[in-house]
Amino acid sequence: MSARKLFCTAAVAAFLAVLAPPAGAVEQAQPDDVDALPFMPAPAATQVWATRSLSAQPGQQQQQFLRLDIGQLTPRFVTSDSPATVKITGKIVNVGDRKVSDIVLRLERGEPLDSEDDLRKALREPAAAEFIQPKFTEVARELQPGQQQDFTLEVPLRGSAPTSLAIDQPGIYPILANINGKPDYGGQARLAALSTLLPVLGVPGGETKGKPGAPAKLTVLWPIADQPRLVRAGGEGQSELVDDELASSLATTGRLYGLLQAYEQFIASMSTSMCLAIDPDLLRTVQAMSTGYKIRGGIEGRGKAEAKLWLDRLKLAVRGRCVVALPYADADLVALNRAKLTNMRTLALTDGPKLIQQILGVQPLPDFVWPEDGVLDQQTFDELVTPLPEQKYTGMKSVLLDPAGLADAPGTGPVGIAGQHPVTAVKIDSMVSDALQGSASRPRTLSGVTTPVENQPVSVQNALSVLVFRAGWQGDGRNVLVTPPRRWNAPLTEMTEFLSAAQRLLASGYVTQTGLEELTTATPPVATAKIAYPPEAGAREISSTVADEVTRQSAQLNGLVASMQQEDSEHAAPADLADPLWLGLLRAMSGAWRSNEDGARSAANISQAELNSLTGMVGVTPPASPILLGSGDSPIPVTITNKLDVRVTVRIVLADTPGIRKLDLADQVLPARGERVVRVPVEVLRSGRFPVNVRLTTPEGVALGDTVKLEVSSSAYGTITVIVTVIAAIALVLLSGRRIYKRVRARNGEGGGDAPSIENVTPEKSSA
Repeated sequence: MSARKLFCTAAVAAFLAVLAPPAGAVEQAQPDDVDALPFMPAPAATQVWATRSLSAQPGQQQQQFLRLDIGQLTPRFVTSDSPATVKITGKIVNVGDRKVSDIVLRLERGEPLDSEDDLRKALREPAAAEFIQPKFTEVARELQPGQQQDFTLEVPLRGSAPTSLAIDQPGIYPILANINGKPDYGGQARLAALSTLLPVLGVPGGETKGKPGAPAKLTVLWPIADQPRLVRAGGEGQSELVDDELASSLATTGRLYGLLQAYEQFIASMSTSMCLAIDPDLLRTVQAMSTGYKIRGGIEGRGKAEAKLWLDRLKLAVRGRCVVALPYADADLVALNRAKLTNMRTLALTDGPKLIQQILGVQPLPDFVWPEDGVLDQQTFDELVTPLPEQKYTGMKSVLLDPAGLADAPGTGPVGIAGQHPVTAVKIDSMVSDALQGSASRPRTLSGVTTPVENQPVSVQNALSVLVFRAGWQGDGRNVLVTPPRRWNAPLTEMTEFLSAAQRLLASGYVTQTGLEELTTATPPVATAKIAYPPEAGAREISSTVADEVTRQSAQLNGLVASMQQEDSEHAAPADLADPLWLGLLRAMSGAWRSNEDGARSAANISQAELNSLTGMVGVTPPASPILLGSGDSPIPVTITNKLDVRVTVRIVLADTPGIRKLDLADQVLPARGERVVRVPVEVLRSGRFPVNVRLTTPEGVALGDTVKLEVSSSAYGTITVIVTVIAAIALVLLSGRRIYKRVRARNGEGGGDAPSIENVTPEKSSA
């Protein structure tokens, strides 16, 4: 292997670590003289990019000395009218246990990436960026442990200056911010680095990339979603949430506020290409917050004003705009189908559009599904396209899928999936969308409800670069449908940078706007596509353990609903009580819990608690004193109560008790908010005191309320005891008469002759 290849390999490995090697590592080449670029300490800025800590690198134990945080890179997208320099600002922090001296920084670049394969490789692992290595600039003479130094570094884009990046033609360039320093007890080495891509569509004062044929067709599906947090929705101040994370997210510095603000900022100029994808459960949660709410445990929620402001702004922003309803609570449709929860799957697709129209006053795109991860298995797909008239489900007519979820689907435009119910499949641009997803995430806690995964802002820069490549180097009328992560957590500045780049591409004619509705209603040129389900997608589904628990709760809820009847038009209908519980079960099957079983278990526990609360409204009322039975067949009086606003059919169940035999009893109908005393027929087999356990169930066996222990006392004989006693007495009389008769016959036989009259027989005296 050549020396150059060895050098490049070492450089790439150094970036992948994105941390300092040990003090004895191979030293990076550094000029003897440090170039005197204009340098000035920069004010502290909001962190945009940061090197990852050692703990983020599994299996590595090297010590980290420095951390590089880049607050700003200008320009993010180079055109012919951009500044002729690249400027980065940020800070360097000594995170080690020793002093680091002679800290220097330079910005390096690699050769331009000119193919889609090269770009995809660069997204998986950083491309080599050592083709141009300018001179270093001193940042700090030394940093003690815990100290930090702000910096601003500005380098020429082109030209022959010793610090120039020497970019003289358009391209997508890998760039590397490289920090060298000398830790105590070690030599000069690379101590921190960060790599990203820099798109150059035009060189300032030089060449501009020409448009490649027909412009690309841009569509952006902007997600408004969060993890499920609603426990129950109630009246003013009565709603309850798992935690108060949404209060921060809806505030002016929060994630959801930023998503809405970025949408508001660009929707006027991108009205055709942008479409909102909204989780209906989030809407219901924010609406509940806007009237006052509590956190589980009784603490008053603090986000009422923020929720109302955010919801009002959303209503205004979506008026007359494209909106898509995600499955309710972003439910995992494949997991629901595997668990045979057909009714819940249908509810996830039918309840959301109605709720969005009710709250926002806008009709979502009809019969359209965007499943989690953009993939479906064949069985789930077949179920989704099948209409269910009895459930008012018309069937899926169009679906948004990742290219990995399709087979025999050439090109980038919509394709048809043939069958009894034909479907139009719209394809996501996986390269841009995957770049936005990034690979860095914060480890989840075990609480089950955490903040959304953080997407490192560097992923936005990479996605922006890929979008420029699609427009400037591919074009040819291809469809570019961009879907940021469902629960995107990039800073607002990064969102606006990405949309600003899209806006500039639109203004310069490299892309045109295409609406999502246009794609879903178009007649596909290809109708031979097939569904494919990647193995890695199956590994991320909601676990079978959680799905089994939800299935069990679903059966329990079905049994409860079957026992309910509406009292009259002034009382509640069974659906009024059951529907919130069905939605709670959907939250336990949310795609937000994929690869997070603790979160799913926590949501399932919440739904079980809500179900227990409902079934606990019907039960047996404990008596104030022991029950005395006057006879063996006296019934046991049992008081049963229904606090629900519906009529309920119940079954009284007595546990097996020695000394008491249960007799048949018909099911009882309890009126809404009513109470009844039911005399339960029993047969007491003996006298004494008996602890009798009584509980209620539905006719299908769903337990209602708690089991109540009754103290029953009886001094009377039971019917069987009396019958046995009478039979024994009759038998005794008959046996005594038979004995007397035999003795009389025997005595008459001993005297011979005619038998004397029985009147002359003197009874025999018994001997002493």
